[in-house]
Amino acid sequence: MEKKESPKKESVKPAGDIEPKTGSFFRKISVISGRLFGIIKFILGVCLLPFVYSSTKSFLQEFSLVASAGKNYFWSGVITFIVIYLFIWEPAVIYNKGHELLEVVFSFFRPLVKVAPYLVPIYTILLFILYALLSLVIKDAWFLRDALFLFGFSIVLHLVFSARTVRSKKDDFLKANYLFGFSFIYIINIFILACGLSTVFKDFSFVNFGKSAFEAAGSIFHVVFRQLFLR
Repeated sequence: MEKKESPKKESVKPAGDIEPKTGSFFRKISVISGRLFGIIKFILGVCLLPFVYSSTKSFLQEFSLVASAGKNYFWSGVITFIVIYLFIWEPAVIYNKGHELLEVVFSFFRPLVKVAPYLVPIYTILLFILYALLSLVIKDAWFLRDALFLFGFSIVLHLVFSARTVRSKKDDFLKANYLFGFSFIYIINIFILACGLSTVFKDFSFVNFGKSAFEAAGSIFHVVFRQLFLR
């Protein structure tokens, strides 16, 4: 008795074969858009560099006008942190605690939770508030010196660890995240520091600092524009 051959089943191409192609297409689009966004951030980061220079220059000029020997303690705080960070211990735990504190403070607004810990030097701000309150009672010179030391120490702590965090992010095309992100963080921190010091010293004018910073940055942009387009 002859065995009947079972009819051959037609091979149907699974729909899943289309999905990898579609997924690959969207991945390519994502990579391309990410790189375009990286180029935009790189250009914006370059545009921020004149403000980095001008804000630093204006801060140093304004701080040099402060008629107080105690301002050297500010630089002592800066140098002390750098020495500790490079040769003794990386106080990342201190920075992380401040990071967590800001996440709690700005938990009501999710976008700020991601940005604020990098932008806001929480310890420096708290120290300025504490100094403003205690200076009403404590009039001794040592209090100002110690406060200036802590101002310098805390602001550099924030800048160093914010820079390290931004730099460590992966897939940073052209280092755009680092260039744009840290330039922006640095400028904001210098302005916050200048604002705080203007409440401590009468000789330190926040208005003059801001005016000088923007004028210097404007001069740089003017020179660059003239060299590129008006030659």
